[in-house]
Amino acid sequence: MKARNTDFAVMAGILLCLVVSLRPILFTDQVIRAPDILNEYYWSALRLAQQPFAELFSFKLQAIWDIYGNGGNTLDGGGQVNQFLIWQGLLYKLLPLPVAVAWFILLYLFVAASGIYAWCRAVGTSRLAALTAGLIFALAPETATLINAGHVLKIATISFAPWAFFCLAKGYQEKRLVWFLATGCVLALQFFHTHWQIAYYTCLAIGLYGLFHLVVEWRQLSQPAGWNRMRMLLMTLLVPLFFLSSVAMDLLPLKSWSQDTNRGVQSGSNQGKGGLDREEAMQWSMPPEELATYLIPGMFGLSRQEAGDRPRQGEVYYWGRMVFTQTSSYLGLLPWLLLPLPLLLLRDRQTWFCAAIIVIGLLIAMGKYTPVYHWLFDYFPGMNRFRVPKMFLFVPLAAFCLMAARGIDLLRRQELLETPVVQRYLAAVVSLPLLLGGLLTSELVWSSGWLAVLSELLLQPTRYQQGVELATQRWVNLIDETKIAIMFSAGYALLIYQTVKGDRFRALMPYLLLILFLFDVGRINSSMLVTTSLPQTNRRDHRSPAVEYLAAMSKEYRVLPLASGSEQYALHKIPVLFTSMPVQKRRWQEYLDALSLQSALPDIMNVRWLVADEKQYEQNKGHLGERYPVVFRGGNEVVLENRQVLPKAWLVSQVKVETDQLQRLKQMQDLSFDPSRTALVESAPPLALTSAPKPGEVRLERYEGERLSLSATVAANSLLVVGEKYHNGWKATIDSKPSTIVPVNHILRGVYLTPGKHTVEFCFDPLPFKIGKWLTLGSFALFGVVALREWWLRRRDNAGPA
Repeated sequence: MKARNTDFAVMAGILLCLVVSLRPILFTDQVIRAPDILNEYYWSALRLAQQPFAELFSFKLQAIWDIYGNGGNTLDGGGQVNQFLIWQGLLYKLLPLPVAVAWFILLYLFVAASGIYAWCRAVGTSRLAALTAGLIFALAPETATLINAGHVLKIATISFAPWAFFCLAKGYQEKRLVWFLATGCVLALQFFHTHWQIAYYTCLAIGLYGLFHLVVEWRQLSQPAGWNRMRMLLMTLLVPLFFLSSVAMDLLPLKSWSQDTNRGVQSGSNQGKGGLDREEAMQWSMPPEELATYLIPGMFGLSRQEAGDRPRQGEVYYWGRMVFTQTSSYLGLLPWLLLPLPLLLLRDRQTWFCAAIIVIGLLIAMGKYTPVYHWLFDYFPGMNRFRVPKMFLFVPLAAFCLMAARGIDLLRRQELLETPVVQRYLAAVVSLPLLLGGLLTSELVWSSGWLAVLSELLLQPTRYQQGVELATQRWVNLIDETKIAIMFSAGYALLIYQTVKGDRFRALMPYLLLILFLFDVGRINSSMLVTTSLPQTNRRDHRSPAVEYLAAMSKEYRVLPLASGSEQYALHKIPVLFTSMPVQKRRWQEYLDALSLQSALPDIMNVRWLVADEKQYEQNKGHLGERYPVVFRGGNEVVLENRQVLPKAWLVSQVKVETDQLQRLKQMQDLSFDPSRTALVESAPPLALTSAPKPGEVRLERYEGERLSLSATVAANSLLVVGEKYHNGWKATIDSKPSTIVPVNHILRGVYLTPGKHTVEFCFDPLPFKIGKWLTLGSFALFGVVALREWWLRRRDNAGPA
């Protein structure tokens, strides 16, 4: 009990340090100045805060089809697990906005720091060393400057990675099932935070951690150890299996959805393997020369121009080889200075794993600049689905933290400090400020040589500056940053020297190193923690005159904004044809690429209104002709009505079989194509169709997200065409009997009808989501049973015999 109370006290210390370090964004009435927060995340948080309290505890375990965005949009049920993250909504209900966003970030940084603390304690470090490691992870600019980028959910997702390492380490220590299941459970919770690249990288790291431990365990088990080895193998394999079943509610729908996208295996990109093109995937690779920023953090600038002009005079924008960067890769000097100690004095499984993951992580982060990432991109499953290789750096950071904690403990062991290897280590530490001093001297004495080498980079323009003045500012900044690096390295060297050479500072050493670290990283973080006034309205939430006009119209028809983003219409429950998304369904992208306002392509998707600004309309009204007359003017906007738009559903008695998608799109672009009379299908119809001038009538009875109902009076065998996307998650019934849905006109769906009166219903009920839902719920129920059993066994063992 006393040990537990001490741990709680340490946790309180971690929280206090985080509050003090992040106070510029915590105690203010302003919001973090990051475009992703100002334009997106803040408004999502506001909607969470405004929802009724009871909705936080209501769960809709159903796949969603959004009729308002992107011509009908879905992830096949992926993302529904967000409903389980109740604490997020509670936080925004209990704390006032906008400061609640900053406290939300603080909460997850505390979770991350606590996870590192728990992992370090599990492998045997002291509490003080583990506390320092936790703060290194949370406050290292590599993590903390994600705030500057506005990557709130990335921070939240990263925070679970240390807990996965902790649970797996406990599993191999105690050989108990509950810890292996807990590892899978933590990975699942991380996955639910929707930053799948971070989750993917964490799974890679945990896989390496498990494989490394398993090999060591097998080698250390004495003979005969057949069953023990098999037991360890089975429990290790249980981690990925339990993780996959726990996230099945998200993973199976997303896997199904992604297959036929412009990044899927059928997309033809990446030499036909799917995923991203090589250049796009490796665009944010860390250039090798930026490894120097681990010693001189501001060498290539710090502030980022995407968030606006410099918040403080004298700061310099990033000017390295990446397109831009929103964060700093700096970890503080302390982790690097402590890294050699366990490598020299404590060469056990934890040390070797951390050393390996640091090397591997840095190679992956450098992306296109090393053959390692190229090989992974070509051959390792899933790697080509993501960009920003530099994002992997949070994994080696966790390893750095464990090594730093062990290094602090080694510095407190007097019997080790007098060994020759430690003396050589001390000489290296003391030489660092001398080497940096030599660099500064060369910068001052041979500035012309340096400028000649760096001239191309130094002269790169920004949106605010260019020319010689910009290059001079960058050069002066480089010199100043070198001076500051010398000061901090000298401070660390002095503390470590006094620890090794004398007893006076040995007890205080961890505290003094921690304080110096907080000042070290605090200098960088403070330049990134910038706030600004709260925006009164969001450009996407703004109700323009056109939005007001169209909000009163039938939801059966869609809008195509020509001048502005479509998000503001979709948010106000106005169906739009197109919403910008990095990943689109392949057929839908082909339709969008072929879209012509003079063809029938807008008609078949029920595009009834176009929205343009006055200038755009005046420039193009000659091309729009009588087909698109003006029906509303307001502000600077013009609303045009498409006179040829088709209804939500219609009957055709004539079809043409066309299996080639290029030919289908070409025929649909032809101005002579009349979709109200003829439909293009991809297989022969099951009914004999004869051309009829009026095959019948269709009436829309119900139009909701996951359900669509129609009544049809059919005069002759016909194809009922619906102006909605074809998707294999939709099921159809005709007069309550199951029917087959066929793709029509490349992107639409349809069913064949015989003469008579029929009731046709479409229901969105994708099988992957149904299977995944029960696997996820069953997995968490299983974990609950195992955890309760473990609690009962521990309580029984602690009680002892009566």
